[in-house]
Amino acid sequence: MLQTTDFTLDLQGRRVAGRWLRHASAPARAPLVFLHDSLGCVATWRDFPAALAERTGRDALIYDRLGHGQSGPFDRPRERDYLLHEAGEVLPAVLDACGVKLAALFGHSDGGSIALLAAAALPGRVTAVVVEGAHIFNEPATVAGVEQAVRDYASTDIAARLVKYHGDKVDALYHAWTDTWTAPWFRDWSVAGHMPGIVCPLLVIQGEDDEFGTLAQVRGMVEGASGHAEALILPECGHTPHREAREQVEGTVARFLQQAD
Repeated sequence: MLQTTDFTLDLQGRRVAGRWLRHASAPARAPLVFLHDSLGCVATWRDFPAALAERTGRDALIYDRLGHGQSGPFDRPRERDYLLHEAGEVLPAVLDACGVKLAALFGHSDGGSIALLAAAALPGRVTAVVVEGAHIFNEPATVAGVEQAVRDYASTDIAARLVKYHGDKVDALYHAWTDTWTAPWFRDWSVAGHMPGIVCPLLVIQGEDDEFGTLAQVRGMVEGASGHAEALILPECGHTPHREAREQVEGTVARFLQQAD
């Protein structure tokens, strides 16, 4: 049985909200740290972190990045290096504030890119990385997917549905995502050069029908990493494997983590 504790951190005046899921007896292995997608937060993970924590026998830490969920608003303009900033500055600050010395990272979409960059930047601290729907470069499929999201925002009730998660931050959050990934100055964005810095075990998960990226992303991650790297490609699955192929993702991740550290 996991004990759930919600918390708020003050990181030099920036309010970061998060949640601990802890086992009654502290596991010896590195806790899972979940990094959400571009429109996500603690709540949008639903029960997946708890299920994976129970299955792997690890504690789990989840937090809302600035501009998301219950955390404070963005504290800097969205720039080309925003994922590097989250990986190299914000994530380590959250881990320090929560007393986490070693971490196994699970990242989805933007959170997956952050997890990869953190593993490269913090090789002594990240014990394993699992990513799904992550990006290491911008490509036409990504831009096309985000352009469709722009049209959806104008023609559907998606903004109203996101309010329950992000409150009055929805418009700023949505535009931070879509304006960045469709901007001319972001078309050639790439962090592929950071992949050789990943020396811990890496599991890359992607749906064959991912609307935001091709399997070239997966090849770049697996072939670029210096340590053990493997891929799980899921047929008839889109951008959110932990919802669309839940049991297969849980089972594969549990097996991977058992061997990883």
